[in-house]
Amino acid sequence: MNCFLGIDIGTTGCKSVIFDNNGVQVSLTYREYDTISDNPGWVELNTEEVISKCFEVIKESVSAVPPGSVESIGISSQGEAFTMLDRSGSALCNAFVSSDSRADPYVKSWTGEFGDKKLYQITGHTSHPMFSLFKLLWVRDNMSEVWERCHRILCFEDLLQYRLGIKSPAISWSLAGRTMLFDVREHCWSEKILESIGIRKEQLSVPLPSGRIAGYVDEGIANQLNLSGKVAVVTGGHDQPCSALGAGAVKPGVAVYASGTVECITPAFEKPVFSEELRKYNFCTYDHAATGLYATLALSLTGGNLLKWFRDEFGQREKEIAKIENADPYELLLKQMPAAPTGLLVLPYFTPSGTPYFDTAVKGTILGLDLSTTRGEILKALIEGVAFEIKLSLEILEQAGYIVNELRAIGGGAKSDLLIRLKSDILNKPITTPDITEAGCRGAAILAKAAYDNIGIDEIIDRWVKPGQVILPRGNDLYSEKFQKYKKLYAKLKRDFYQDED
Repeated sequence: MNCFLGIDIGTTGCKSVIFDNNGVQVSLTYREYDTISDNPGWVELNTEEVISKCFEVIKESVSAVPPGSVESIGISSQGEAFTMLDRSGSALCNAFVSSDSRADPYVKSWTGEFGDKKLYQITGHTSHPMFSLFKLLWVRDNMSEVWERCHRILCFEDLLQYRLGIKSPAISWSLAGRTMLFDVREHCWSEKILESIGIRKEQLSVPLPSGRIAGYVDEGIANQLNLSGKVAVVTGGHDQPCSALGAGAVKPGVAVYASGTVECITPAFEKPVFSEELRKYNFCTYDHAATGLYATLALSLTGGNLLKWFRDEFGQREKEIAKIENADPYELLLKQMPAAPTGLLVLPYFTPSGTPYFDTAVKGTILGLDLSTTRGEILKALIEGVAFEIKLSLEILEQAGYIVNELRAIGGGAKSDLLIRLKSDILNKPITTPDITEAGCRGAAILAKAAYDNIGIDEIIDRWVKPGQVILPRGNDLYSEKFQKYKKLYAKLKRDFYQDED
């Protein structure tokens, strides 16, 4: 049988999922890894550990299907993260991931010199230390030896290609757009930006549309991974558009709601839009993983990482019970939440904020605590805060003309009915849970199949993506009053506690 493998390289783990020719999931393998935060604002990944675990999940998932059945591999990757390699291909440093904010001082100064509107018109993005551009400026000025020895700068999509034996790897337009080095109109690296920071185009991978064959797995490496035959490696894309593709959310009014380390909603549209309203609130425009479409993002950099933090800091008992009973520690914690909206108000900036503020100075806050507050109430309030942040971004997008009528939930958070029902109530929108939650891997596998069979993605989506359960909000005003209070919270705390000193 013909099979197609989609791999998703995330911030806290990697997954490999194999689908048969009809889109049926036949294997899933996952490995987790930890971020490294040795200094305030620093968030890194051990590049070699990530690639090693990518190899592990590929090998294990391939072992579950008949030899020679995997025809092609598509790669979905976290955005912004990159690694600098020397001439031998060895990593010179850890990978810098999205929530790493050490480059914040460069955002205002460099953008001021280059021109913020000019930068937006080229890249479709507004300045934030999450982007590779500003992290590279930090490396240039603070890691001179690494900078001088750097032969290649690779994101995880093209890095995995390189480690699979493709000597001249390619990067999808979708992922290249997240570096802020890419001209999203002309679909090429921006010579003006590269020149201004001292990077040569040759250090970067060749940009290609999603769904193009970048090369083939080296025969020796293929043998190590239990692959056989000529296995194509196909450009996938940034994980959020790949997830939208895998959930079939590629039509107007429908958006994917990715509930993973980062909470993110990804609408699709037919033409690139560069409006002052979108720029003001930091909504980007860049290539979708679906051919010919563009995407924007409404995102909170605090998402599933907040649940993981709560589990690790306050859920030791549940973790122990889960091991004994073969249960999910998150579900054991979520069942302790009260049924009604909490009396707490949370500003969920446990990492730098995403849209609409792009603020790296403001911190997370829990208001309303007293001696009657329970652990379950705190947990629910944290989830409410993240959902309110997404609701705020959706409200701004809708005011700008991007109406979202249906959300399709994917990712780890989509596995929990409790979480989905709570988010549906807060957002006051129906949320559909597709037949699988690992839509990022399916989106990458759809692109792998499209390239291998030389057919359009719409045909594959029609066959592979099936509608799931639809969860409706319980009432229009359940969280409306609390949301109005939430919208005032950021400005008050920013003014009184987190105002920039300058």
